[in-house]
Amino acid sequence: MSLKERITDDMKAAMRAKDAERLGTIRLLTAAMKQKEVDERVELDDVAVIGIVDKMLKQRKDSIEAFEKAGRQDLADKEKSEVTVLQAYLPARLSADEVAAEVKAIVAELGAKGPGDMGKVMGAVKSKLAGKADMGLVSAAVKAALAG
Repeated sequence: MSLKERITDDMKAAMRAKDAERLGTIRLLTAAMKQKEVDERVELDDVAVIGIVDKMLKQRKDSIEAFEKAGRQDLADKEKSEVTVLQAYLPARLSADEVAAEVKAIVAELGAKGPGDMGKVMGAVKSKLAGKADMGLVSAAVKAALAG
C-alpha cells in the first residue's frame, strides 16, 4: 500500500471515528498533495508525499515557535497535535551519528574535498536521505565533513 493510499484510508477512519482534529490535519495534507499534483501535472509517489509532509512539519514547528513567543499556548497546542498526526507518515528518522556516517560515505564516494563541493554533496545526500533525516541536521553534517 502506498503512502498516499494509507493517508486516504486514515482519513476515512478518522471520519468514521468522528475524530475532528485528526481529520482536519489529514485533509490539509491531502489538499497539499492534490495541489502539487494539479500544479505539476504528476502522480505523487511516496518520496514526493514524504517531501510534502516534511514541508508541512517545518511550517508547523515554525508556527509553534511563533505562537509560544506571542503567548498563544492554545494555538501552539493545536499545531503540536497536527505535528503528531503528520509525523506518523514519515519513515523512521536516522540518528545524528547515522546521518554523519552516511554523509562521510557519500563525500568519500564523490571525492569531495572542501566547502566548494557542498552543492554536489548536498544533491547526492538529499536524493539518498530524502524523508529519512532532518535536512538541517544533514546540512550541518555535510559542512562538518567537508571542513575537516
